[in-house]
Amino acid sequence: MGRFLTLSALLLSLFAANIVSGQNEWSLDRCINYALDNNIEIKQQQLAVEQGRNNILQSKLSLLPSVNGSLNHSMNWGKSVNVQDLQIMTTLAQSTSASLSASMPLFSGLTNLRSIESNRIQLQISEQQVESLKDNITVQVTQAYLELLLAIEIEKVANESFKSVEAQAERTKTMVNAGNQAYSALLDMESQLANERVQLVSAQNDVKSSCMNLMQLLNLPHDTPFEVPEYSIDEVALPLISPYTADAVFEEALGLPQIRMAEFALEKSKTDYKIQKGAAYPSISVSAGYGTYYSDSREGAFFSQFEDNRNPSLGFGMSIPIFNGWRSNTSIRNARLNVKSAELELEKSRQNLYKEIQQACNDAVNAYAKLDAAQKNVEMAEESFKNTESKFNLRMVNGTDYTVARANLFKAQSEYYQNKFQYIFQLKILDFYRGIPIKL
Repeated sequence: MGRFLTLSALLLSLFAANIVSGQNEWSLDRCINYALDNNIEIKQQQLAVEQGRNNILQSKLSLLPSVNGSLNHSMNWGKSVNVQDLQIMTTLAQSTSASLSASMPLFSGLTNLRSIESNRIQLQISEQQVESLKDNITVQVTQAYLELLLAIEIEKVANESFKSVEAQAERTKTMVNAGNQAYSALLDMESQLANERVQLVSAQNDVKSSCMNLMQLLNLPHDTPFEVPEYSIDEVALPLISPYTADAVFEEALGLPQIRMAEFALEKSKTDYKIQKGAAYPSISVSAGYGTYYSDSREGAFFSQFEDNRNPSLGFGMSIPIFNGWRSNTSIRNARLNVKSAELELEKSRQNLYKEIQQACNDAVNAYAKLDAAQKNVEMAEESFKNTESKFNLRMVNGTDYTVARANLFKAQSEYYQNKFQYIFQLKILDFYRGIPIKL
């Protein structure tokens, strides 16, 4: 029974440790989702979206009649002369009035309906601005995350190199003590070991800095447990990117927020142009009212006078703009120019996007070429180091040759991982333009 309880407690502790470890692990998906949920700029832009919805509702309610009511009571007092007996007397007069009025535009050049459409388009622009912010933050988080993975890989290489040199230094020390190798060889190895220790500390600091940069980008508190899971990113052959691939990617990228915003802006400018033209048309409105009053200077009870003094009204009005300092014509011309400006802005956005995609495709090809060259360089550096290490163990080369070979290997491995992660990032950028979610 005791063994069973001990085993159960051990399993529970391991299970709890796995849960804690899982909570501390931050995958790329988790980082992106956290950033999108907690970014202040996104929250601010989402408030603009809510304001846009309120503006649409208000523009729709503007189509309804305007209804106003009023209730007034007045008292007047002072001295006056009684014409009957010419006596001065103090008088107090009171009156009460109530009214209800309503008005509604029947026709105003369709400006109300087009204002609803303009606000609807503005809402779509605000929504696309939210999506654009999300895309930018996703790319920033992905880049920072890959930089952290790169720093971790280089730290592993530096640690392995340090352990290898440390073991070689111990072996050299044993051979020197046995009189089989000169003391200068031990000094060379200890100098190399000191260099390796500096490299390792520098790599560890790079990991800490990259981790801090990512956490700051996510707005995470500094004391948040933060670990990244182990990634095994296999090399994937890059498909041949022909000069026409940029055109294919561009066609898929036309649905990106920056293009949609420019398209909606053009649509809104056309609607605003129609609003300005509509404002130059005559406007027709209808109004109705109902009023009544009571005065103590007249005979009759309060409610009786209210009944007798009813005053309903109904009216139609037309307002014809004739001349207002040429402001209407100026507004129309400016609105037409805004349409042309929006057309040019849309064309500019498309051109910039195409240039970005061309550059991204070119960067992906160059990154793959560098990666391929770096991989071959690592293979040659590994073979060269193995050969030098064997000769060093046989005392055919000195410690300086060994140090140079080890340094060349570390440099080749570091460049390989840098090119590897740069290539992966370029692939993710192409996925982004194609509308493919960024994942590892």
